[in-house]
Order: sequence, then C-alpha cells, then structure tokens
Amino acid sequence: MSCDNRHPRSIRSFVRRAGRMTPGQKLALEKLWPRYGIEYREALADLPAGYAACKLEIGIGNGDALLAMAAADPDSLYLGVDVHEPGLGRCLNGIDAAVLGNVRLFRHDAVEVLRHMIAPASLDRVLLFFPDPWPKKRHHKRRIVNAAFRDLVHAALKPAGTFHVATDWQDYAEDIAAQLLADDRFENRGDADGFSPRPAYRPATRFERRGRRLGHGVWDLVFVRK
Repeated sequence: MSCDNRHPRSIRSFVRRAGRMTPGQKLALEKLWPRYGIEYREALADLPAGYAACKLEIGIGNGDALLAMAAADPDSLYLGVDVHEPGLGRCLNGIDAAVLGNVRLFRHDAVEVLRHMIAPASLDRVLLFFPDPWPKKRHHKRRIVNAAFRDLVHAALKPAGTFHVATDWQDYAEDIAAQLLADDRFENRGDADGFSPRPAYRPATRFERRGRRLGHGVWDLVFVRK
C-alpha cells in the first residue's frame, strides 16, 4: 500500500463543544499554555530535544492517561492533542502540579497536526484511547480510524513504532482490527483477531471505567509499523 498524506479533510471525527471552564482551567490556558502548548501551524513543530523517544496521544480528554504515562516514563517526550479547552486546562494544571517537563500539548485537529506538524518517521508510539465511537451507523463515516488516518499514522511512526488503539465499543474494535489486519504496512502484535492484552503502560482511563460500569468490554489493538 502507498502512503500519501494528501487527503482532504471535510468530515471531522469530533464536534467542538465549548464546555464550561472552571476559573482554574481558564487561568491554566492563559498562564501555562505558553510553556507547555504548541500553537498550530502548517510547519513542523519545534519539539524539545534530548528525549529517548517521542510518543503522541490523540484525544487526551482530561489528560489523566497522558500525565500518568509521562510521569512513569520521564525519558520520553509525550505529546497530547485535543480540541476541548476545559480538558486541556485541566491537563495543564496537572502538568504544572506534577512538574512534568516532558509533556507538550496541541490544541487542534489531530489529523491536521499529524499531516503538518509531525516529522515523518519521528514517533515511537501513537496512542488512541477510547475515541468517539460514533455508534449510529449513519455517523460511522466520522470515525477517526480510516484509510487516510492510517496513512498519516504510518508516515509519522518510526519503523517498528507502535500504533495502539483502545476502545470499549466492540463493533468499532472489530472495524479497526479488520482495517489494520488488511493493511500490510502494519504487523499485528495481538491474537488472530487483532486484539491484545492491555499493555502495562496504558493506565485505566475514566472512559474505560465508565464503559465497564455499563457492561462494555474493552479491546486493545497493538500494531507495529513494518
């Protein structure tokens, strides 16, 4: 399969929700964003140097998983992408409270960040935890994992870099597994159906806990760029 990043982006996988920001979250965006945030532009991001690895989480929510992974792995640079400002504000406060120098955030569409701001073959890991499942069939076209997105992930990963997805929606898990199993640029590290045990580095997120309360299973998919 060819890898072509020149895909139009007309259908977005997210809806921008204003949300209610607490005074603390608003202050974090004003005071801490200049230190930990990276403004979007159509040029490669200027990232801190000196880290052994670089790992990107797409859709960080409140940042709980990102903060936990960064705290446990200080030799790696962790990048987080999201569009929802209340969650970004909370994450910024968490970065500051834990004094995590190895985290940087993007406040933009992850697809455009991957396309324009991430250097080819520069990421050791791309993480997509509990993306919006868009459960209604007519909305499946909004799901983020598709051919264009796979192209961008493949281009951004180093050889032997990992693409790790976790979801609590079985049909979405099966759809992603089918896509990746059919894509000969990625190697399955799970069972014959494409599913893996939860890697130790992935914290249990609030979305996962909510899903389990609703009786959902959780599926992890771990694929490596060839």
